[in-house]
Amino acid sequence: MLRFRTEGYNGCAVKYSPFFDNQLAVASAANFGLVGNGRLFILELTPNGIVPVKWFTTQDSLYDLAWSEIHESQVLAGSGDGSVKLFDSNLNDFPVQNWKEHNREVFSVNWNLVAKDRFCSSSWDGTVRVWSPERPHSLITLPTHSCTYSAAFSPHSPDILSCVTSDSYVRLFDLRTPASASNHLVMQIPIHAAPVPTVPGTPGVPPAASPPSECLTHDWNKYRPSILATAGVDRTIRTFDIRAPQQGPQAVMVGHDYAIRKLSWSPHLSNILLSGGYDMTCRAWSDQSPSGVVGDTDMMHAGPAPVMGAELGRMNQHSEFVTGVDWCLFGSEGWCASVGWDENLFVWDVRAVMG
Repeated sequence: MLRFRTEGYNGCAVKYSPFFDNQLAVASAANFGLVGNGRLFILELTPNGIVPVKWFTTQDSLYDLAWSEIHESQVLAGSGDGSVKLFDSNLNDFPVQNWKEHNREVFSVNWNLVAKDRFCSSSWDGTVRVWSPERPHSLITLPTHSCTYSAAFSPHSPDILSCVTSDSYVRLFDLRTPASASNHLVMQIPIHAAPVPTVPGTPGVPPAASPPSECLTHDWNKYRPSILATAGVDRTIRTFDIRAPQQGPQAVMVGHDYAIRKLSWSPHLSNILLSGGYDMTCRAWSDQSPSGVVGDTDMMHAGPAPVMGAELGRMNQHSEFVTGVDWCLFGSEGWCASVGWDENLFVWDVRAVMG
């Protein structure tokens, strides 16, 4: 396990470079993101441990980041002052682009993995915005009318975008549809609703709805185009199949003691997730689906109750809230990174903690 201290700054997010197996970035904030500066760290894994290549200090907290998919040295960061900044590690200490349209904190940024000329941001101001790095203004504004903690493009489609919000909904937007009154909104999935029985008179009692609570994070499955996972304040991970939103969760994973702050599906295995939460742990999970079934032939779970996923192991080296987790895209399938409010970045092997 490797460790790097983001001294004076509490970690908020971590991402591996999509270009280099030994490079990652951390978005951080002074004073736990309540007031003060932010700092973006560009780090490198070396035989002598983790070393900083460069860092950029900002006037406000940095809550999330995303590596550019078209330029190996550029990183996006979402700021507490409502701005989205693009930094280049080859240049001096200032952003090469600065977009300021959100009215409140930008809590997530995500680069489109298919149409690599665009990215999105979401904010506490109740909007998701789509941008091009070549344009000074946003291309599209998607209202959610609720504090939006996480937004992401589907890794399988250039035009499908999802987000999760404080009102406990997953919203899906299809940018190919006419804007009209719906603003490209094509689906709303209530995260805490009871599933609707698909066959009248089916024996068994479907699970009741649970009280809505804020959803803080979500992620698309890298292998199953219709599957995404959500988690948040109620300490529960749920997976949904957007082909059957009325069916409710496909799988449920329970075990965190406090709110779950970050989720990430494995880029190597279709049924493995990683989570980090306010109970100071990172946990690996299986949604109990067969790992060999992927793509459009993926079978939907049938039945009134979701499958109960299994915790595979946990890492408990953090001494404060875990706010960011990410998998390494390269090499063997177990390496990941985590950051937290304890000013620590850990790089570790999930397989070492799996029972």
